[in-house]
Amino acid sequence: MPSRRFSRPRAAVVLTAAVALLLAACSPGGGTTGEPTGEPVAGGTLTYASGDAEPSCLDPHVGGNYPQALIATQYLESLVSLSDDGEVIPWLATEWTASDDGLTWEFALREDVTFTDGTPFDAEAVAANIAHVQDPATASSTGYLALAKIENVVAVDDHMVRLEMSAPDSALLESLSQVWVAMESPKALERSQEENCAAPVGTGPFVVDEWERQDSVTLVRNDDYTSPPADAAAGEEDTGLPYLDSIVWRFIPDSASRYAALQSGEVQVIDNAQPDTIRSAESDDAIEELDAPRPGAANRIELNSGKAPFDDERVREAFIRSVNVDDGIQSLFFGTAERSYSPLSSVEPLGLSEPDRFTVDTDAAADLLDEAGWDERDADGYRVKDGERLTLDFPVSTNQSIPAEQSLFEQIQADARTAGFQVNLHPLDLSSWYGALAENDYNLVSAPYTKVGPDVLRILYHSASIEPAPSGYFANLAQVDDAELDELLTQASATSDAGERADLYAQAQRIILDGHYILPLYDQQNHFLYSSTVRGLRAMPTVSTPTFAEAWLAS
Repeated sequence: MPSRRFSRPRAAVVLTAAVALLLAACSPGGGTTGEPTGEPVAGGTLTYASGDAEPSCLDPHVGGNYPQALIATQYLESLVSLSDDGEVIPWLATEWTASDDGLTWEFALREDVTFTDGTPFDAEAVAANIAHVQDPATASSTGYLALAKIENVVAVDDHMVRLEMSAPDSALLESLSQVWVAMESPKALERSQEENCAAPVGTGPFVVDEWERQDSVTLVRNDDYTSPPADAAAGEEDTGLPYLDSIVWRFIPDSASRYAALQSGEVQVIDNAQPDTIRSAESDDAIEELDAPRPGAANRIELNSGKAPFDDERVREAFIRSVNVDDGIQSLFFGTAERSYSPLSSVEPLGLSEPDRFTVDTDAAADLLDEAGWDERDADGYRVKDGERLTLDFPVSTNQSIPAEQSLFEQIQADARTAGFQVNLHPLDLSSWYGALAENDYNLVSAPYTKVGPDVLRILYHSASIEPAPSGYFANLAQVDDAELDELLTQASATSDAGERADLYAQAQRIILDGHYILPLYDQQNHFLYSSTVRGLRAMPTVSTPTFAEAWLAS
Protein backbone atom coordinates (compact mmCIF):
# COMPACT_ATOMS: atom_id res chain seq x y z
CA MET A 1 0.00 0.00 0.00
CA PRO A 2 1.62 3.28 -1.02
CA SER A 3 2.13 5.97 1.57
CA ARG A 4 -0.34 8.75 1.02
CA ARG A 5 -1.20 11.94 2.82
CA PHE A 6 -4.66 13.43 2.71
CA SER A 7 -5.56 17.02 3.44
CA ARG A 8 -8.84 18.87 3.52
CA PRO A 9 -10.12 19.81 0.05
CA ARG A 10 -11.30 23.35 -0.50
CA ALA A 11 -15.07 23.79 -0.46
CA ALA A 12 -16.45 23.87 -4.00
CA VAL A 13 -19.73 25.58 -3.19
CA VAL A 14 -20.11 28.45 -0.75
CA LEU A 15 -23.37 28.62 1.17
CA THR A 16 -21.91 30.95 3.74
CA ALA A 17 -18.18 31.37 4.04
CA ALA A 18 -18.13 29.88 7.51
CA VAL A 19 -20.08 26.66 7.02
CA ALA A 20 -19.50 25.62 3.42
CA LEU A 21 -17.27 22.62 3.99
CA LEU A 22 -19.20 21.39 7.00
CA LEU A 23 -22.36 21.29 4.92
CA ALA A 24 -20.62 19.58 2.05
CA ALA A 25 -19.19 16.97 4.40
CA CYS A 26 -22.63 16.20 5.78
CA SER A 27 -24.44 15.97 2.45
CA PRO A 28 -24.83 12.62 0.70
CA GLY A 29 -26.19 12.62 -2.81
CA GLY A 30 -29.98 12.92 -2.71
CA GLY A 31 -29.91 13.25 1.07
CA THR A 32 -30.22 16.97 1.70
CA THR A 33 -33.01 19.43 2.31
CA GLY A 34 -31.79 21.73 -0.43
CA GLU A 35 -30.09 25.06 0.04
CA PRO A 36 -31.13 26.87 3.23
CA THR A 37 -32.97 30.09 2.48
CA GLY A 38 -32.64 33.28 4.51
CA GLU A 39 -30.26 34.06 7.33
CA PRO A 40 -30.00 31.36 10.03
CA VAL A 41 -31.83 32.18 13.25
CA ALA A 42 -30.22 31.24 16.55
CA GLY A 43 -32.27 29.70 19.37
CA GLY A 44 -35.32 27.54 19.74
CA THR A 45 -36.09 23.91 20.54
CA LEU A 46 -36.61 21.30 17.85
CA THR A 47 -38.61 18.17 18.65
CA TYR A 48 -37.74 14.95 16.84
CA ALA A 49 -40.01 11.88 16.96
CA SER A 50 -38.44 8.47 16.34
CA GLY A 51 -40.27 5.28 15.49
CA ASP A 52 -37.19 3.18 16.14
CA ALA A 53 -36.82 1.33 19.40
CA GLU A 54 -35.56 3.45 22.25
CA PRO A 55 -31.89 2.57 22.80
CA SER A 56 -31.07 0.76 26.00
CA CYS A 57 -27.76 2.68 25.98
CA LEU A 58 -26.95 6.07 24.42
CA ASP A 59 -23.31 5.08 23.94
CA PRO A 60 -23.03 3.53 20.43
CA HIS A 61 -19.83 1.72 21.43
CA VAL A 62 -22.10 -0.59 23.44
CA GLY A 63 -23.93 -2.94 21.10
CA GLY A 64 -24.06 -0.72 18.03
CA ASN A 65 -27.52 -0.48 16.48
CA TYR A 66 -29.10 2.14 14.25
CA PRO A 67 -31.31 3.87 16.85
CA GLN A 68 -28.09 4.61 18.76
CA ALA A 69 -26.50 6.06 15.62
CA LEU A 70 -29.49 8.33 14.96
CA ILE A 71 -29.22 10.15 18.27
CA ALA A 72 -25.47 9.81 18.90
CA THR A 73 -24.72 11.68 15.66
CA GLN A 74 -25.88 14.80 17.51
CA TYR A 75 -23.28 14.61 20.33
CA LEU A 76 -20.40 12.45 19.08
CA GLU A 77 -17.92 12.98 16.24
CA SER A 78 -15.58 10.62 14.39
CA LEU A 79 -11.97 10.89 13.30
CA VAL A 80 -12.94 11.21 9.64
CA SER A 81 -16.09 11.75 7.61
CA LEU A 82 -17.23 11.40 4.00
CA SER A 83 -17.99 13.99 1.36
CA ASP A 84 -21.08 13.76 -0.81
CA ASP A 85 -19.10 11.85 -3.46
CA GLY A 86 -17.80 9.31 -0.95
CA GLU A 87 -14.31 10.77 -0.48
CA VAL A 88 -12.88 10.35 3.00
CA ILE A 89 -12.30 13.82 4.48
CA PRO A 90 -10.84 15.12 7.76
CA TRP A 91 -12.98 15.66 10.83
CA LEU A 92 -11.34 15.23 14.23
CA ALA A 93 -8.23 14.03 12.41
CA THR A 94 -6.67 16.53 9.99
CA GLU A 95 -4.54 14.19 7.87
CA TRP A 96 -3.18 10.66 7.81
CA THR A 97 -0.54 8.44 6.24
CA ALA A 98 -0.32 4.71 5.65
CA SER A 99 2.83 2.61 5.40
CA ASP A 100 3.61 0.76 2.18
CA ASP A 101 2.60 -2.57 3.70
CA GLY A 102 -0.66 -1.16 5.13
CA LEU A 103 0.23 -2.27 8.65
CA THR A 104 0.79 1.19 10.13
CA TRP A 105 -1.41 4.29 9.98
CA GLU A 106 -0.63 7.66 11.55
CA PHE A 107 -3.29 10.30 12.16
CA ALA A 108 -2.62 13.96 12.93
CA LEU A 109 -5.32 15.29 15.26
CA ARG A 110 -6.96 18.67 15.62
CA GLU A 111 -5.52 20.77 18.41
CA ASP A 112 -8.56 22.99 19.02
CA VAL A 113 -11.05 20.40 20.29
CA THR A 114 -12.18 19.66 23.85
CA PHE A 115 -14.77 17.20 25.10
CA THR A 116 -17.79 18.76 26.78
CA ASP A 117 -16.52 17.71 30.22
CA GLY A 118 -13.34 19.74 29.64
CA THR A 119 -11.11 16.78 28.78
CA PRO A 120 -8.73 17.50 25.89
CA PHE A 121 -9.14 15.59 22.64
CA ASP A 122 -5.71 14.09 21.96
CA ALA A 123 -3.88 10.91 21.03
CA GLU A 124 -4.49 9.34 24.44
CA ALA A 125 -8.22 9.93 23.94
CA VAL A 126 -8.12 8.07 20.63
CA ALA A 127 -6.28 5.19 22.27
CA ALA A 128 -8.83 5.06 25.11
CA ASN A 129 -11.74 4.97 22.66
CA ILE A 130 -10.34 2.15 20.55
CA ALA A 131 -9.57 0.20 23.72
CA HIS A 132 -13.13 0.79 24.92
CA VAL A 133 -14.66 -0.52 21.69
CA GLN A 134 -12.37 -3.56 21.67
CA ASP A 135 -12.85 -4.40 25.36
CA PRO A 136 -15.19 -7.44 25.55
CA ALA A 137 -16.77 -5.91 28.66
CA THR A 138 -18.11 -3.06 26.50
CA ALA A 139 -20.21 -5.65 24.60
CA SER A 140 -19.73 -3.96 21.25
CA SER A 141 -20.75 -5.57 17.98
CA THR A 142 -20.75 -3.05 15.10
CA GLY A 143 -17.75 -1.09 16.35
CA TYR A 144 -15.91 -4.20 17.51
CA LEU A 145 -16.14 -5.81 14.07
CA ALA A 146 -15.17 -2.57 12.32
CA LEU A 147 -11.95 -2.17 14.34
CA ALA A 148 -11.00 -5.83 14.60
CA LYS A 149 -7.69 -5.45 12.76
CA ILE A 150 -6.29 -2.69 14.99
CA GLU A 151 -3.72 -4.51 17.10
CA ASN A 152 -2.04 -1.65 18.94
CA VAL A 153 -2.49 2.11 19.40
CA VAL A 154 0.48 4.37 20.12
CA ALA A 155 0.29 8.02 21.17
CA VAL A 156 3.27 9.38 19.20
CA ASP A 157 2.72 12.78 20.79
CA ASP A 158 -0.28 14.75 22.00
CA HIS A 159 -1.69 15.22 18.52
CA MET A 160 -0.34 12.26 16.56
CA VAL A 161 -1.61 8.71 17.00
CA ARG A 162 -0.33 5.55 15.35
CA LEU A 163 -2.53 2.52 14.63
CA GLU A 164 -0.67 -0.76 14.21
CA MET A 165 -2.63 -3.39 12.30
CA SER A 166 -2.64 -7.18 12.51
CA ALA A 167 -3.30 -7.21 8.73
CA PRO A 168 -3.93 -4.57 6.05
CA ASP A 169 -7.43 -3.11 6.15
CA SER A 170 -8.56 -1.30 3.02
CA ALA A 171 -11.80 -0.31 4.78
CA LEU A 172 -10.19 1.27 7.84
CA LEU A 173 -10.98 4.87 6.93
CA GLU A 174 -14.57 3.98 6.02
CA SER A 175 -14.91 2.24 9.37
CA LEU A 176 -13.47 5.19 11.28
CA SER A 177 -16.10 7.50 9.77
CA GLN A 178 -18.93 5.71 11.56
CA VAL A 179 -20.60 6.90 14.74
CA TRP A 180 -20.24 3.45 16.35
CA VAL A 181 -16.53 4.20 16.75
CA ALA A 182 -16.88 7.94 17.43
CA MET A 183 -14.72 9.67 20.03
CA GLU A 184 -15.87 9.95 23.66
CA SER A 185 -14.23 11.58 26.64
CA PRO A 186 -11.72 9.14 28.17
CA LYS A 187 -12.54 10.60 31.58
CA ALA A 188 -16.23 9.80 31.03
CA LEU A 189 -15.35 6.29 29.86
CA GLU A 190 -13.85 5.63 33.28
CA ARG A 191 -17.34 5.84 34.79
CA SER A 192 -19.54 2.77 35.13
CA GLN A 193 -21.17 1.56 31.95
CA GLU A 194 -24.56 2.50 33.39
CA GLU A 195 -23.44 6.11 33.88
CA ASN A 196 -21.84 6.34 30.47
CA CYS A 197 -24.88 4.79 28.75
CA ALA A 198 -27.08 7.45 30.33
CA ALA A 199 -25.02 10.43 29.14
CA PRO A 200 -22.04 9.85 26.81
CA VAL A 201 -19.63 12.78 26.56
CA GLY A 202 -18.43 13.80 23.12
CA THR A 203 -17.19 16.77 21.10
CA GLY A 204 -20.33 17.25 19.02
CA PRO A 205 -22.69 20.20 18.67
CA PHE A 206 -25.08 18.97 21.40
CA VAL A 207 -24.81 17.51 24.89
CA VAL A 208 -27.00 14.88 26.56
CA ASP A 209 -28.83 16.77 29.31
CA GLU A 210 -31.58 14.43 30.49
CA TRP A 211 -32.99 11.03 29.59
CA GLU A 212 -36.55 10.32 30.65
CA ARG A 213 -36.79 6.65 29.77
CA GLN A 214 -39.74 5.46 27.72
CA ASP A 215 -40.35 9.05 26.70
CA SER A 216 -37.53 11.30 25.49
CA VAL A 217 -33.91 12.45 25.61
CA THR A 218 -33.15 16.16 25.90
CA LEU A 219 -30.05 17.49 24.16
CA VAL A 220 -28.76 21.00 24.77
CA ARG A 221 -26.42 23.24 22.78
CA ASN A 222 -22.69 22.77 23.22
CA ASP A 223 -21.72 26.42 23.68
CA ASP A 224 -18.06 25.56 23.19
CA TYR A 225 -18.52 23.58 19.99
CA THR A 226 -15.64 23.98 17.57
CA SER A 227 -16.79 22.89 14.14
CA PRO A 228 -14.36 21.56 11.54
CA PRO A 229 -12.84 24.61 9.79
CA ALA A 230 -14.24 25.52 6.39
CA ASP A 231 -10.71 25.81 5.06
CA ALA A 232 -7.84 25.03 7.39
CA ALA A 233 -5.35 26.79 5.13
CA ALA A 234 -7.42 29.98 5.18
CA GLY A 235 -7.63 29.93 8.98
CA GLU A 236 -11.41 30.35 9.18
CA GLU A 237 -12.82 31.23 12.58
CA ASP A 238 -15.36 29.16 14.49
CA THR A 239 -18.81 29.38 12.89
CA GLY A 240 -20.91 29.69 16.04
CA LEU A 241 -22.75 26.44 15.34
CA PRO A 242 -25.10 25.00 16.37
CA TYR A 243 -28.02 27.40 16.02
CA LEU A 244 -30.59 25.44 18.05
CA ASP A 245 -30.71 25.78 21.83
CA SER A 246 -31.95 22.24 22.32
CA ILE A 247 -33.45 19.11 20.80
CA VAL A 248 -36.11 16.97 22.44
CA TRP A 249 -35.73 13.44 21.05
CA ARG A 250 -39.04 11.66 21.60
CA PHE A 251 -39.89 7.98 21.09
CA ILE A 252 -43.30 7.49 19.45
CA PRO A 253 -43.61 3.91 18.13
CA ASP A 254 -46.97 4.35 16.37
CA SER A 255 -46.49 5.70 12.83
CA ALA A 256 -49.90 7.38 12.66
CA SER A 257 -49.27 9.17 15.96
CA ARG A 258 -45.87 10.40 14.75
CA TYR A 259 -47.34 11.82 11.56
CA ALA A 260 -50.23 13.44 13.41
CA ALA A 261 -47.76 15.08 15.78
CA LEU A 262 -45.85 16.45 12.78
CA GLN A 263 -49.00 17.79 11.14
CA SER A 264 -50.10 19.51 14.34
CA GLY A 265 -46.68 21.12 14.91
CA GLU A 266 -46.11 19.15 18.12
CA VAL A 267 -42.90 17.80 16.56
CA GLN A 268 -40.81 19.14 13.70
CA VAL A 269 -39.11 15.97 12.36
CA ILE A 270 -40.15 12.31 12.22
CA ASP A 271 -38.32 9.20 11.02
CA ASN A 272 -39.60 5.83 9.78
CA ALA A 273 -42.20 7.58 7.63
CA GLN A 274 -44.57 5.06 6.06
CA PRO A 275 -44.94 4.84 2.26
CA ASP A 276 -48.56 6.01 2.20
CA THR A 277 -47.68 8.86 4.57
CA ILE A 278 -44.80 9.97 2.33
CA ARG A 279 -47.13 10.12 -0.66
CA SER A 280 -49.79 11.95 1.35
CA ALA A 281 -47.25 14.50 2.55
CA GLU A 282 -46.33 15.42 -1.05
CA SER A 283 -49.48 17.54 -1.28
CA ASP A 284 -48.78 19.38 1.99
CA ASP A 285 -46.61 22.47 1.47
CA ALA A 286 -45.89 22.57 5.21
CA ILE A 287 -44.05 19.22 5.14
CA GLU A 288 -40.81 18.26 3.37
CA GLU A 289 -39.05 14.92 2.87
CA LEU A 290 -35.42 13.92 3.36
CA ASP A 291 -34.65 10.61 1.61
CA ALA A 292 -31.29 9.16 2.68
CA PRO A 293 -30.93 5.44 1.87
CA ARG A 294 -28.30 3.76 3.98
CA PRO A 295 -24.94 2.55 2.68
CA GLY A 296 -23.62 -0.97 3.07
CA ALA A 297 -25.94 -3.92 2.62
CA ALA A 298 -29.30 -3.93 0.89
CA ASN A 299 -32.33 -4.79 2.98
CA ARG A 300 -32.65 -8.52 2.44
CA ILE A 301 -33.94 -11.79 3.83
CA GLU A 302 -31.17 -14.11 5.00
CA LEU A 303 -31.67 -17.86 4.54
CA ASN A 304 -30.05 -19.77 7.41
CA SER A 305 -27.85 -22.31 5.64
CA GLY A 306 -26.52 -23.58 8.97
CA LYS A 307 -29.54 -25.77 9.73
CA ALA A 308 -32.25 -27.77 7.97
CA PRO A 309 -33.97 -27.30 5.64
CA PHE A 310 -31.83 -24.48 4.18
CA ASP A 311 -28.62 -26.47 4.61
CA ASP A 312 -29.73 -27.86 1.21
CA GLU A 313 -29.04 -25.31 -1.53
CA ARG A 314 -31.89 -26.74 -3.64
CA VAL A 315 -34.39 -25.81 -0.93
CA ARG A 316 -32.94 -22.30 -0.68
CA GLU A 317 -33.23 -21.79 -4.42
CA ALA A 318 -36.76 -23.21 -4.45
CA PHE A 319 -37.85 -20.72 -1.82
CA ILE A 320 -36.34 -17.78 -3.71
CA ARG A 321 -37.95 -18.95 -6.97
CA SER A 322 -41.34 -19.26 -5.25
CA VAL A 323 -41.93 -15.71 -4.02
CA ASN A 324 -42.91 -12.59 -5.93
CA VAL A 325 -41.14 -9.71 -4.20
CA ASP A 326 -41.50 -7.24 -7.07
CA ASP A 327 -45.30 -7.11 -6.98
CA GLY A 328 -45.32 -6.77 -3.21
CA ILE A 329 -42.96 -3.79 -3.26
CA GLN A 330 -44.95 -2.10 -6.03
CA SER A 331 -48.27 -2.53 -4.25
CA LEU A 332 -47.14 -1.74 -0.70
CA PHE A 333 -44.47 0.96 -1.06
CA PHE A 334 -46.16 3.40 -3.48
CA GLY A 335 -42.99 4.06 -5.39
CA THR A 336 -40.95 4.99 -2.29
CA ALA A 337 -38.69 1.91 -2.59
CA GLU A 338 -37.17 0.16 -5.59
CA ARG A 339 -36.51 -3.58 -5.73
CA SER A 340 -32.91 -4.59 -5.09
CA TYR A 341 -31.21 -7.52 -6.77
CA SER A 342 -27.86 -7.05 -5.06
CA PRO A 343 -26.26 -7.86 -1.72
CA LEU A 344 -25.21 -4.19 -1.54
CA SER A 345 -27.15 -0.95 -1.30
CA SER A 346 -27.57 1.10 -4.48
CA VAL A 347 -25.50 3.75 -2.64
CA GLU A 348 -22.49 1.43 -2.99
CA PRO A 349 -20.86 1.74 -6.44
CA LEU A 350 -19.43 -1.80 -6.29
CA GLY A 351 -22.82 -3.45 -5.87
CA LEU A 352 -23.50 -6.34 -8.27
CA SER A 353 -27.15 -6.33 -9.41
CA GLU A 354 -28.51 -9.38 -11.28
CA PRO A 355 -32.33 -9.27 -11.63
CA ASP A 356 -32.52 -12.49 -13.69
CA ARG A 357 -31.55 -14.50 -10.64
CA PHE A 358 -34.80 -13.53 -8.92
CA THR A 359 -37.47 -14.22 -11.53
CA VAL A 360 -40.37 -16.26 -10.17
CA ASP A 361 -40.40 -19.81 -11.55
CA THR A 362 -42.80 -22.04 -9.64
CA ASP A 363 -42.18 -25.05 -11.91
CA ALA A 364 -38.43 -24.89 -11.29
CA ALA A 365 -39.10 -24.50 -7.56
CA ALA A 366 -41.31 -27.60 -7.58
CA ASP A 367 -38.66 -29.64 -9.39
CA LEU A 368 -35.99 -28.54 -6.93
CA LEU A 369 -38.10 -29.55 -3.94
CA ASP A 370 -38.84 -32.92 -5.55
CA GLU A 371 -35.11 -33.49 -6.08
CA ALA A 372 -34.42 -32.55 -2.46
CA GLY A 373 -36.88 -35.23 -1.25
CA TRP A 374 -39.75 -32.90 -0.37
CA ASP A 375 -41.88 -34.67 -2.97
CA GLU A 376 -45.12 -35.21 -1.08
CA ARG A 377 -47.78 -32.88 0.35
CA ASP A 378 -49.84 -33.27 3.48
CA ALA A 379 -53.57 -32.63 3.85
CA ASP A 380 -52.95 -28.88 4.20
CA GLY A 381 -50.91 -28.72 1.01
CA TYR A 382 -47.49 -28.33 2.65
CA ARG A 383 -44.48 -30.30 1.43
CA VAL A 384 -43.33 -33.15 3.67
CA LYS A 385 -40.25 -35.37 3.91
CA ASP A 386 -39.90 -38.38 6.17
CA GLY A 387 -43.10 -37.32 7.88
CA GLU A 388 -41.82 -33.79 8.64
CA ARG A 389 -43.49 -30.67 7.25
CA LEU A 390 -41.37 -28.14 5.32
CA THR A 391 -41.54 -25.44 8.00
CA LEU A 392 -39.63 -22.16 8.22
CA ASP A 393 -39.48 -19.91 11.29
CA PHE A 394 -39.22 -16.19 10.51
CA PRO A 395 -38.78 -13.91 13.56
CA VAL A 396 -39.67 -10.31 12.66
CA SER A 397 -38.49 -7.30 14.66
CA THR A 398 -41.51 -5.03 14.95
CA ASN A 399 -39.14 -2.23 16.00
CA GLN A 400 -37.12 -2.46 12.79
CA SER A 401 -39.69 -3.56 10.19
CA ILE A 402 -42.23 -0.90 9.23
CA PRO A 403 -45.85 -2.04 8.70
CA ALA A 404 -45.44 -2.05 4.89
CA GLU A 405 -42.48 -4.40 5.22
CA GLN A 406 -44.38 -6.67 7.59
CA SER A 407 -47.17 -6.80 5.00
CA LEU A 408 -44.55 -7.72 2.38
CA PHE A 409 -43.45 -10.61 4.59
CA GLU A 410 -47.07 -11.77 4.77
CA GLN A 411 -47.27 -11.77 0.97
CA ILE A 412 -44.04 -13.76 0.81
CA GLN A 413 -45.55 -16.16 3.34
CA ALA A 414 -48.60 -16.63 1.08
CA ASP A 415 -46.49 -17.21 -2.05
CA ALA A 416 -44.31 -19.73 -0.23
CA ARG A 417 -47.37 -21.61 0.99
CA THR A 418 -48.48 -22.17 -2.60
CA ALA A 419 -45.09 -23.77 -3.24
CA GLY A 420 -45.48 -25.98 -0.14
CA PHE A 421 -43.48 -24.03 2.49
CA GLN A 422 -45.06 -23.29 5.86
CA VAL A 423 -43.59 -19.93 6.90
CA ASN A 424 -44.29 -19.06 10.52
CA LEU A 425 -43.97 -15.31 11.09
CA HIS A 426 -43.07 -14.42 14.68
CA PRO A 427 -43.51 -10.69 15.44
CA LEU A 428 -41.13 -9.84 18.30
CA ASP A 429 -39.86 -6.82 20.16
CA LEU A 430 -36.19 -6.03 19.60
CA SER A 431 -34.88 -7.82 22.68
CA SER A 432 -36.83 -11.02 21.94
CA TRP A 433 -35.77 -10.86 18.30
CA TYR A 434 -32.08 -10.72 19.28
CA GLY A 435 -32.75 -13.64 21.60
CA ALA A 436 -34.21 -15.76 18.79
CA LEU A 437 -31.13 -15.12 16.66
CA ALA A 438 -28.77 -15.96 19.53
CA GLU A 439 -30.55 -19.29 20.02
CA ASN A 440 -30.35 -20.06 16.26
CA ASP A 441 -34.14 -20.20 16.38
CA TYR A 442 -34.76 -19.02 12.83
CA ASN A 443 -34.68 -20.14 9.20
CA LEU A 444 -35.41 -16.74 7.69
CA VAL A 445 -34.58 -13.30 9.03
CA SER A 446 -34.51 -9.72 7.80
CA ALA A 447 -31.64 -8.06 9.65
CA PRO A 448 -30.60 -4.55 8.59
CA TYR A 449 -26.86 -3.91 8.81
CA THR A 450 -25.24 -0.57 8.04
CA LYS A 451 -21.54 -0.19 7.35
CA VAL A 452 -19.96 2.21 4.90
CA GLY A 453 -18.40 0.52 1.87
CA PRO A 454 -18.34 -2.97 0.34
CA ASP A 455 -16.35 -4.38 3.27
CA VAL A 456 -19.77 -4.96 4.82
CA LEU A 457 -19.70 -8.18 2.76
CA ARG A 458 -16.82 -9.45 4.92
CA ILE A 459 -18.71 -8.59 8.09
CA LEU A 460 -21.86 -10.35 6.90
CA TYR A 461 -20.61 -13.38 4.96
CA HIS A 462 -17.12 -14.36 6.12
CA SER A 463 -17.33 -17.57 8.14
CA ALA A 464 -15.54 -15.86 11.06
CA SER A 465 -18.68 -13.76 11.54
CA ILE A 466 -20.66 -16.84 12.54
CA GLU A 467 -18.90 -16.45 15.89
CA PRO A 468 -20.62 -13.87 18.11
CA ALA A 469 -19.07 -10.49 18.90
CA PRO A 470 -18.75 -9.62 22.61
CA SER A 471 -22.32 -8.32 22.55
CA GLY A 472 -23.52 -11.81 21.65
CA TYR A 473 -24.63 -10.73 18.18
CA PHE A 474 -23.17 -12.47 15.14
CA ALA A 475 -23.43 -10.79 11.75
CA ASN A 476 -23.32 -13.82 9.43
CA LEU A 477 -26.97 -14.73 9.93
CA ALA A 478 -27.08 -16.70 6.67
CA GLN A 479 -24.30 -18.77 8.29
CA VAL A 480 -22.35 -18.89 5.04
CA ASP A 481 -19.25 -21.07 5.43
CA ASP A 482 -17.37 -21.06 2.13
CA ALA A 483 -13.55 -21.17 2.00
CA GLU A 484 -13.38 -19.57 -1.45
CA LEU A 485 -15.61 -16.71 -0.34
CA ASP A 486 -13.56 -16.24 2.83
CA GLU A 487 -10.37 -15.94 0.77
CA LEU A 488 -11.88 -13.41 -1.63
CA LEU A 489 -13.17 -11.23 1.20
CA THR A 490 -9.84 -11.43 3.02
CA GLN A 491 -7.95 -10.44 -0.14
CA ALA A 492 -10.34 -7.55 -0.82
CA SER A 493 -9.86 -6.29 2.70
CA ALA A 494 -6.09 -6.35 2.30
CA THR A 495 -5.69 -4.65 -1.09
CA SER A 496 -5.68 -0.92 -1.77
CA ASP A 497 -5.74 -1.33 -5.56
CA ALA A 498 -9.18 -0.06 -6.62
CA GLY A 499 -9.52 -2.27 -9.69
CA GLU A 500 -8.44 -5.42 -7.90
CA ARG A 501 -10.71 -4.63 -4.97
CA ALA A 502 -13.72 -4.16 -7.26
CA ASP A 503 -13.05 -7.46 -9.02
CA LEU A 504 -12.69 -9.36 -5.75
CA TYR A 505 -15.95 -7.94 -4.39
CA ALA A 506 -17.74 -8.81 -7.64
CA GLN A 507 -16.53 -12.41 -7.36
CA ALA A 508 -17.62 -12.53 -3.72
CA GLN A 509 -21.11 -11.26 -4.54
CA ARG A 510 -21.50 -13.90 -7.27
CA ILE A 511 -20.74 -16.65 -4.76
CA ILE A 512 -23.31 -15.21 -2.35
CA LEU A 513 -25.92 -15.00 -5.11
CA ASP A 514 -25.00 -18.36 -6.69
CA GLY A 515 -25.43 -20.01 -3.31
CA HIS A 516 -28.95 -18.58 -2.86
CA TYR A 517 -28.12 -17.39 0.64
CA ILE A 518 -30.10 -14.14 0.46
CA LEU A 519 -33.26 -12.69 -1.03
CA PRO A 520 -32.58 -8.97 -1.66
CA LEU A 521 -35.57 -6.68 -1.11
CA TYR A 522 -34.70 -2.96 -1.40
CA ASP A 523 -32.32 -0.35 0.00
CA GLN A 524 -32.47 0.12 3.76
CA GLN A 525 -34.96 2.95 3.94
CA ASN A 526 -34.34 6.29 5.65
CA HIS A 527 -37.31 8.56 4.98
CA PHE A 528 -37.56 11.60 7.22
CA LEU A 529 -40.49 14.02 7.11
CA TYR A 530 -40.03 17.47 8.58
CA SER A 531 -41.75 20.81 8.95
CA SER A 532 -40.90 23.40 6.30
CA THR A 533 -39.88 25.66 9.19
CA VAL A 534 -36.78 23.47 9.67
CA ARG A 535 -33.85 24.70 7.60
CA GLY A 536 -30.37 23.27 7.12
CA LEU A 537 -31.25 19.66 7.96
CA ARG A 538 -28.68 17.28 6.48
CA ALA A 539 -27.97 13.55 6.37
CA MET A 540 -24.48 12.34 7.18
CA PRO A 541 -23.16 10.26 4.25
CA THR A 542 -21.37 7.99 6.70
CA VAL A 543 -24.47 6.09 7.87
CA SER A 544 -27.23 8.40 6.53
CA THR A 545 -28.24 9.73 9.94
CA PRO A 546 -29.62 13.28 10.14
CA THR A 547 -27.47 15.97 11.70
CA PHE A 548 -28.85 19.12 13.31
CA ALA A 549 -25.48 20.86 13.64
CA GLU A 550 -26.48 23.46 11.01
CA ALA A 551 -30.28 23.25 11.45
CA TRP A 552 -32.36 26.24 12.48
CA LEU A 553 -36.02 27.11 12.86
CA ALA A 554 -37.58 29.74 10.62
CA SER A 555 -40.53 31.70 11.95
